[in-house]
Amino acid sequence: MTETWNFINTGSHDPYYNMAMDEALLNFVSRGEIDPVIRFYTWNPATLSVGYFQRLTKEIDIDKVKEKGFGLVRRQTGGRGVLHDKELTYSVIVPESHPDMPSTVTEAYRVISEGLLEGFKILGFDAYFAIPRSKEEREKLKQPRSAVCFDAPSWYELVVEGRKIAGSAQTRQKGVILQHGSLLQDVDVDELFDMFIFKNERLKDKMKKAFVDKAVAINDISDRHISIEEMEKAFEEGFKKGLDIDFKPLTLTDAQLAEVKELEEKYRSDDWLYKK
Repeated sequence: MTETWNFINTGSHDPYYNMAMDEALLNFVSRGEIDPVIRFYTWNPATLSVGYFQRLTKEIDIDKVKEKGFGLVRRQTGGRGVLHDKELTYSVIVPESHPDMPSTVTEAYRVISEGLLEGFKILGFDAYFAIPRSKEEREKLKQPRSAVCFDAPSWYELVVEGRKIAGSAQTRQKGVILQHGSLLQDVDVDELFDMFIFKNERLKDKMKKAFVDKAVAINDISDRHISIEEMEKAFEEGFKKGLDIDFKPLTLTDAQLAEVKELEEKYRSDDWLYKK
């Protein structure tokens, strides 16, 4: 019997709403109010999100971010800085106790990412999971030197033509797995690297080149322009196929929406952003 999960596309919102909604959905699943849920969303304005553990003032040029008119928010998941601009963002929220969810982060990541893999295939890409083979490669993964996400394929990262095509992060809280990530439609590498602090220009150029060699957006490798709407359709089907599930639309109650509103204030606060 195919299991039915919730599906919600919240459309385009500011960073505080986007992060609050992910956290709220985690709470609802944790309390047993809703079944597992997959959510799609986009960002307005374009936003730099930083990982939970990142040191903001050391790694990010905050004035630059403001100057460009971008939003700035701290995620509740780890990892490095991501510019959310021309992309479809997804989140998957499922109890840790779910029979199909492995107990290790890496294995659960692979299971959830099957949905992404199928989505890329529907869009016509020859995508596969990267598995770091050498001891050297595995060691490298333990030392994320760069503040910029997307520059190293880690375990089960999705790769097309040798370059990373989706960046995801996972957290486990209150008995629930939250995995969210960026499916890049287009990427402006110069724009992205302008917002990070580097010791010198040489290092910045080196990191930028490494990023371009390793990461790629859908429209960099497609022979036609793929729209966000097409991506939404493909990945909705991809998740159904990859996780062997059906979807029912999720409508939140007034009380649940009020909880989202409340959480927005947390993400808006300097206390959370700077982790004072």
